[in-house]
Parts: sequence; structure tokens; C-alpha cells
Amino acid sequence: MAIYAVGAYYDGDVSDDFIANNIAGPGWNITDAPELHQFVRSLKVGDIIYIKSFSPTSPDIIVKAIGVITDDQVITTSQVVSAGRNIKWVVKDSFRIPKPTEKNNVRLNTMYEEFHPAVQSQILAKLF
Repeated sequence: MAIYAVGAYYDGDVSDDFIANNIAGPGWNITDAPELHQFVRSLKVGDIIYIKSFSPTSPDIIVKAIGVITDDQVITTSQVVSAGRNIKWVVKDSFRIPKPTEKNNVRLNTMYEEFHPAVQSQILAKLF
């Protein structure tokens, strides 16, 4: 099990669409973002996903929902994402995590594995 963050801003905020459709993934097609499609395929059942919003000028990471990957299917027929995974959204209330001091800042990426211990702890505390 690992913890992953996913952004949900594709020409507008699609966080509610992710939650309503029990899905998460990138909005770009495989030609434009083959690495994100590979990333989605690499996720495993039981991995934790959180929807994040982050601005470099913000003092916080905004977490919009937390869920768990429920099966090994890669969804490519969704109206919401170009490649996605089925998610059971467990926490649907937004909250903020203070932006940690870090050297490996990946916060602006669309999707990434969360390695910062302070962020991991707060995600797990909300989930469990």
C-alpha cells in the first residue's frame, strides 16, 4: 500500500466529478501524457489516493477527498479522465495540511507518490 496525490484541475475543477464517478486519473490523452497513463496502470488495489489542490503561493495543501483503489481495472472510457482507477472515496470533506518544508517538492505535479511523513500521517489520521 502507498499514498498518492492526484490533482483535479483540467480546464476547471473536476474534484466533484471524481467523487461522483468514483474515479481518479489524468485528463490528458495517452499521446500527450504517456507517463501519467503508465503511472495509473502501476497503481495497486488498496493504494490510498487523495485529491489535492496546491498553489506555490499557498501556505497549505488542500485535500478535497481521500479514497482507496478498489480493483485492478484501468478505466479508459470515462468522460471525466482519459485513464483512471475505480476509487471508494472514504473522506469527502476538504481540509488543509500545512505545506511542509521539503527538498523534493512535487506538489505542482498532476500525480505523485506522497513520501513526506507529516503529510502521510495527516492523510492516514483522517482515513482511520
